[in-house]
Amino acid sequence: MDQGTVGSIFTVIVFVVFIGIVWWAFSSRNKKKFDEAANLVFADEDKEESKQRKNSGS
Repeated sequence: MDQGTVGSIFTVIVFVVFIGIVWWAFSSRNKKKFDEAANLVFADEDKEESKQRKNSGS
């Protein structure tokens, strides 16, 4: 195998891995987990706001 063949095989493998990652990321089976992970940032803000309200007495 020459360098061109190895490069072509590597390109095809990387492309297949890329398609697999895109398929996994946009799979409807993973949507619920990703939505929960996306909202974790906002859950921390709610906890901090409630702590601030308790400390300020309002």
